[in-house]
Amino acid sequence: MLADGTIEAFRLQSGFCERFDSPLYAEFLARAADDIEAGGPIADVLDGWQGLPMADALPLRLLGAAHRMVLEGTAPQLARFYPTAGGTPHMPDAWLAFSDLVRARADEFRAGLARQVQTNEIRRSAALLGGFLALANEHGLPLRGLEIGSSAGLNQRWHRYRYELAACEPDRPPPVTTFRPAWGDPAAAVVVRCGWNGDDAVLRGRVQVASMAGCDIAPIDLADVEQARTLEAFVWADHVERLGQLRTAIAAARCDPPRIMRRAAADWLAEQLDPSVQGVISIVFHSIMWWYLSEDERTRVTETIAAAGKRATRAAPVAWLRLEMFGTPKAELRLTSWPGGLERTLARADPQGRWVTWLGTCGPC
Repeated sequence: MLADGTIEAFRLQSGFCERFDSPLYAEFLARAADDIEAGGPIADVLDGWQGLPMADALPLRLLGAAHRMVLEGTAPQLARFYPTAGGTPHMPDAWLAFSDLVRARADEFRAGLARQVQTNEIRRSAALLGGFLALANEHGLPLRGLEIGSSAGLNQRWHRYRYELAACEPDRPPPVTTFRPAWGDPAAAVVVRCGWNGDDAVLRGRVQVASMAGCDIAPIDLADVEQARTLEAFVWADHVERLGQLRTAIAAARCDPPRIMRRAAADWLAEQLDPSVQGVISIVFHSIMWWYLSEDERTRVTETIAAAGKRATRAAPVAWLRLEMFGTPKAELRLTSWPGGLERTLARADPQGRWVTWLGTCGPC
């Protein structure tokens, strides 16, 4: 028996993939929805899966299982059509290879459906960077970052990346491939490139990072090749540049691993938001993970941060920086800071970090 909303989730995710420049996955998911409707091999694999198809990203779990086989070198027929494996997409041959693989290795796909989607899109750090720099400029204190939903913690390393920008229209990727240096160490191994629309004066700021730490209910250990492969598998198979950037970031992080605890977000924050921590800005931050939390957990996280905000002082300020999709296909970078509880929308951004439309830091938006 299929979970309610399965076909709708595949069609909706197909539209998202098309919008975010993944024609291969858009086509796969549209055809998969038809297959499910007809009771084909995809339907057989999904039969009995329990969960919420869209909230639990069921379509991406299926695609991630196939991509993992390709990256492991155990699905050569499908690899011929995957750009991340040096292949070239071609329909309908690519779809036939995909559906044949599902049919032949159904048990492995069922096991893959149990694997929670894990992503660490470091291009999102370009938007987060603006928020971190704005806070540092306003308070003049070092930053103490507390990331929830860290996955592998690669966005904790935002201050170790080099950022290059290209001018773009509002809410559009840049039309050019020439980027200019904007912030960070020129010798940094990891380069984050994105389009930027709006005033970039905030990027001329300086920042001191006191510490960075995070939590996740299922953190990825980058020292473990199999766990790192999980991150790679959830990169979309026609996004070659994203995969290459991820691998560079993983290699750099292995020399200086992020600090991540296996904990639920609200419990961990209750321990970390200690009012006795003085002389730093304690910043709770996260990116494109809020929808994975239950409604109860969202409420607990919000209440925990708000309670810490009420205790905040000028010597021990608290902030909440989040890059999330608040009911729209575009993400928003929102910042709430205490004392005072001022909330601002600093930017709109592409969920995959291709562009940032900076709105400013002076007062509510």
